[in-house]
Amino acid sequence: MEAENHTEVSQFLLLGLSDDPKLQPLLCGVFLSMYLFTVLGNLLIIVAISSDSPLHPPMYFFLANLSFVDICFTSTTVPKMLVNVQAQSKNISYIGCLIQVYFFTIFVGIDNFLLTVMAYDRYVAICHPLYYMIIMNPRFCGTLVLISWFIMLWVSLLHILLMRWLTFCVGTEIPHFFCELAQILKVACSENLINNIFLYVATALLGVFPLTGILFSYSKIVSSLMRISSAGGKYKAFSTCGSHLSVVSLFYGTSLGVYLSSALTHSSLQNSVASVMYILVTPMLNPFIYSLRNKDVKGALRRLLNLPASCL
Repeated sequence: MEAENHTEVSQFLLLGLSDDPKLQPLLCGVFLSMYLFTVLGNLLIIVAISSDSPLHPPMYFFLANLSFVDICFTSTTVPKMLVNVQAQSKNISYIGCLIQVYFFTIFVGIDNFLLTVMAYDRYVAICHPLYYMIIMNPRFCGTLVLISWFIMLWVSLLHILLMRWLTFCVGTEIPHFFCELAQILKVACSENLINNIFLYVATALLGVFPLTGILFSYSKIVSSLMRISSAGGKYKAFSTCGSHLSVVSLFYGTSLGVYLSSALTHSSLQNSVASVMYILVTPMLNPFIYSLRNKDVKGALRRLLNLPASCL
């Protein structure tokens, strides 16, 4: 059968998590609640950091950017899924799918880079405390964030340009609740070797190198802490890394779960459930991790919400 040109394909079908009509209201309620908690929690972190003068060191600047990216990250996929569940529809337009892939790729990559930059920030703070404010000056921190955006904007654009060369058959079904690049490449009706090569290379470079940077930073931190004689000093220094380590574990743990689920099983349902952890659960938990484990953030939130010291 001759594949039709992609310009003739006006929409795709997102199969979602379940076809059971009885589950649709439950899914809609659960995902809407998680989405609202994610947006509200991350917005509170951003407002607290922006409005509280003690929270202006580099680590909180990066945390505010991480919260902003997490809001955008979930907003790229969840609202469309909620609309489809509520309307009992599976349709997404071809252009809408490209837009979803474009922004999803951007925000996943920036999330990755920000976690790496935050690890470097902790490395400088613990291993070179006397030079911390000199090295991590506002201009340097802003440059790191801008470089992250610049890289991901271009990488994501290249993915979209390569996708424009693919052809799709009418009625193409995507076994997911959003347009994931890897799933789209699997259902293409034309040769996608170049797309797959670029996807694997980009994933390796943008995944392995940041993770290597995080591991290198923490190896230096541990090495530096081993030279501190007092247990109290070690705990105080390493406690500033606790929140970041928890978020890194969540991010890479769920990412690895999605990858293994996709590689070891052909069940679209298991892949989708694993992606829920990655897309919704991790961004939702990040504000709680930072607010519960960081006394400065807790204090800023109390002042923002006018809560007594016993709260939070």
